[in-house]
Amino acid sequence: MFSSLPLLPADPILGLSVAYQQDTNPAKVDLGVGIYKNDAGETPVMAAVAAAEALRLRQENSKAYTHPAGYPGANAAVTRLAFGNNHPAADAGRIRTIQTPGGCGALRVAAELIQRARPSATIWVSTPTWANHIPLLGNAGLQLREYPYYDYQSHSIDFPAMLDALRKIPAGDLVLLHAACHNPSGADLSREQWQQVADVALERGFIPFIDMAYQGFGEGLEADSYGPRLLAERLPEVILAVSFSKNFGLYRERAGALSVVFRDSSEADAGLSQLLSVTRALYSMPPAHGSAIIDIILHSDELTRQWQEELDTMRNRISGLRQNLVTSLNAIQQQVDFSFIARERGMFSFLGLNRDQVLQLRRDYSIYMTDNSRISIAGLRNDKLDYVAQAIKSILAS
Repeated sequence: MFSSLPLLPADPILGLSVAYQQDTNPAKVDLGVGIYKNDAGETPVMAAVAAAEALRLRQENSKAYTHPAGYPGANAAVTRLAFGNNHPAADAGRIRTIQTPGGCGALRVAAELIQRARPSATIWVSTPTWANHIPLLGNAGLQLREYPYYDYQSHSIDFPAMLDALRKIPAGDLVLLHAACHNPSGADLSREQWQQVADVALERGFIPFIDMAYQGFGEGLEADSYGPRLLAERLPEVILAVSFSKNFGLYRERAGALSVVFRDSSEADAGLSQLLSVTRALYSMPPAHGSAIIDIILHSDELTRQWQEELDTMRNRISGLRQNLVTSLNAIQQQVDFSFIARERGMFSFLGLNRDQVLQLRRDYSIYMTDNSRISIAGLRNDKLDYVAQAIKSILAS
């Protein structure tokens, strides 16, 4: 049976990580993988997470299955984290939240729910979007189409083109939006633009499907959730997929959540039953460890405060690296103004290089990034900034 299966190429981002690991150049720099690193090039366990984990291990007395929706306390806590206290949709009983195996699990469960509710629906994704959105959503059988988003020439959102496309989307379709720290561009909607998106969604009747993988990495926990909170307040239906890989550093624990805003509490109860039916068929029960850590942290004032301070440090480090990279690049060359990097948010930005230039950086300088020149700012180190800047200058001049 399996002899008919061809060998597939490695995932372009995961393949980069393998190539980087095999590279023997001591000056090598990994700007490909989307994972937070400190200035020592390490991804440490957050102190608040370590404390919560130690507490969990002391208190845990069973390895029995969790509730199919996950820890009730964690679900309530992550709903407050995403939507804030006393959100009108939450107070009206219109939100249901379940734990999922990471943000990927949340996206796929949402896709399966959409397939049950409206199999003819199309999901519109931004150009560009995170590459894994396509298989996660498309493999559930849903049709995907694109709307314009990022202008590679100006390194900014082409909002007029985006808005024009949204005004043509049929009622009942879904529009995938990035809550903050757009992956892969780093270009985020302003509050005024979010309000205009809400206006068009109300007018056209499409459903916002929001991916929030980086809450706290852009401008802060509250600011980064402005879009989801606004849309959930103004619209009858909203889907929100959440990842805790980045802001809690729980990459390998696969901790995520899916929140769905329904028209009323009765539809919410029916929708939750469908969500649990979907997850039963996919993975039965969610993993416990990561969500238990989040539950402990978000129900402890001390650990919540410690976690938020650590998250602020991570965000400020990335913001500082953006500014330092711009300063280094603009000081040694005048061909390209890289100031746009400092205006963008989160872990990613496009350098605006072509594929040949990217390959030259990899071949001659052991600097790794995806072929479209998307870099992970968090992979930079201050002691490598000058090396990276000089390498980019050299390939621009060649």
